[in-house]
Amino acid sequence: MGDRTHGTWHFHCSARNVLGRSERVRRGGFPSQAAARRARDEWLAATQAQRTAGGWTVQRWLRHWLEQHTRIRPTTRLHYTRDVERVLIPHLGPYRLADLDARLLRTVFDQIAQTTNTKGLPQSASAMQHLRTTLRAALNLAVKHGLIDGNPARHITVAGYRKPHAQVWTDDRVHAWHTTGEHPTVAVWTAPQLGAFLDTVTDDPLFAFWWLTALRGLRRGEMCGLRWTEIDLDRGVLYVERNRTTAGYQVIEGDPKTAAGRRPVALDKRTIQVLRDHRQRQRDQQSRRQAAGKTWVDSGYVFVRKDGSPLHPGYASGRFRLLVKRAGIPPVRLHDLRHGAASLAHEAGADLKTLQDMLGHSSIVVTADTYTSVLPHAQRRCADATAHLVLAAAHRTRAKIRKNGRRNRPQPRPAAHTPARRAPAKAKKPQVTNPRRSPSSRNVMTPEWHPRDTHRPNRPDSRKGPNRVPAARTPYDLARPKGLEPLTF
Repeated sequence: MGDRTHGTWHFHCSARNVLGRSERVRRGGFPSQAAARRARDEWLAATQAQRTAGGWTVQRWLRHWLEQHTRIRPTTRLHYTRDVERVLIPHLGPYRLADLDARLLRTVFDQIAQTTNTKGLPQSASAMQHLRTTLRAALNLAVKHGLIDGNPARHITVAGYRKPHAQVWTDDRVHAWHTTGEHPTVAVWTAPQLGAFLDTVTDDPLFAFWWLTALRGLRRGEMCGLRWTEIDLDRGVLYVERNRTTAGYQVIEGDPKTAAGRRPVALDKRTIQVLRDHRQRQRDQQSRRQAAGKTWVDSGYVFVRKDGSPLHPGYASGRFRLLVKRAGIPPVRLHDLRHGAASLAHEAGADLKTLQDMLGHSSIVVTADTYTSVLPHAQRRCADATAHLVLAAAHRTRAKIRKNGRRNRPQPRPAAHTPARRAPAKAKKPQVTNPRRSPSSRNVMTPEWHPRDTHRPNRPDSRKGPNRVPAARTPYDLARPKGLEPLTF
């Protein structure tokens, strides 16, 4: 103990962070008391943001972030909690916020990609993208509070991630599905395929559910939360006012997904008749249960169970998968009917703004990029119109070239000693003749008119100035009256 090199020095102090909480720090390993004091003074002189980033672990911050999120939807909170507790905390929990950088996060995410999910399957690209979104949202709050200077999660890239886009069940894809059993993640039925499905489920108690979803594109939660008081069959309109969804298996009912989700939806005559028949069938079912002494819950919902209680959203998805399998048509998800409704309405002539209002999107970009797939008939019309435009332009160009060619084509030359053909003269108006000049005053030596020399078609009839005598001509030729020049070729 008397040796001055024996042992090390430590310091222990506390200070309040930016959140107003007391932050305690204990550091050691200093060779002398002076060194420990200098380290203590440096820590106290550091900014509150630096002290907080150095004192908060990722595990502590992620749970604090979840506690601060009180206005998010229950389903969103459930997904965030799963990502935080099952993946992010086991891999990033011991690290401090001040230690996070792009290289560390990329290394950790590469390790997470090598693990398996709860079903024993490898982590999908969409799951990795969702983890990145969760971590980035949590670190954005840390940047907002001034705990860290920048968000290192924005530098993470997920390999192989592609935003899913709906694909149409064409004949080739149907054949490949029958052969291999593989199908697209998001698929859309064509109009004949949708008609075949609706024909097979005509007697199903939820036929109106499938019809309304496929033609008007309502969400599953909006369909399960629809009440009869929100439907005006006389005017042909329904109003989306609530959303009935699940967080895990727990049913949660509240406002629509977005502010634009609260909207009116127009109904056609056939849909109105389908809803009238569904209401009458529901009333008959109520009468039979009451006559049999069974309980009937007057919940007021449009789509209910056998006892009148509200329909569970999970039951609707499971029932739809069973009916599709029985029908023997290419598989789609229940939410894919929403994609199909947008695509079919677009093919029928609806513009994007109308589709946005019908689907309840806050941005038209979502409608154009995600929920509208170009069906084969619409593609064929576009291709035919493009080809017609190009061919019409080429036809006009060829006609213009032919017209210019006929106009610029030289006239055929007359044969030797043969007077040129003259076009029939048009009837001219009588003109007043000059009495000073009479036919008798013409020189008898001047012959009648005949064609000029063909080797000089553009030469004027008369030239001013003295005539030049070429070497091949004689003065006798020059003395001849005009019109008696020898024909040369």
